[in-house]
Amino acid sequence: MDKIEHIGIAVNDLAASNIVFEKILGTPHYKIEEVASEGVRTSFFQSGPNKIELLEAISDDSPIAKFLDKKGEGVHHIAFAVTDIKAEISRLKSEGFVVLNEEPKRGADNKWVAFLHPKSTNGVLVELCQEIGS
Repeated sequence: MDKIEHIGIAVNDLAASNIVFEKILGTPHYKIEEVASEGVRTSFFQSGPNKIELLEAISDDSPIAKFLDKKGEGVHHIAFAVTDIKAEISRLKSEGFVVLNEEPKRGADNKWVAFLHPKSTNGVLVELCQEIGS
């Protein structure tokens, strides 16, 4: 694990939440992106070395929609930057963590991603991120 890559926050209304976080962080979002395979629209903010990803469901059966129905708006996941995502998946699996993605998949912000199930990480959904092309 190299560093915290971003913190993901599930929101009901991306446009309204962008306004809130622009005020909090004092900077506008730098990217809005749809990840159809996950049924989500994302908005990214950069604040110094830190990033925040807002996540809005675009379908009723998406993981974000289910999260919002169950828990409401709030912190959804913590993402860690990794140098070799396949090696990290293998390492963490051998350490006993429940890996939700045996193979990395394309995520938002030009990243390969994989997730660890919260039941094996003290209730926190953990995302591994590797820059595509690195």
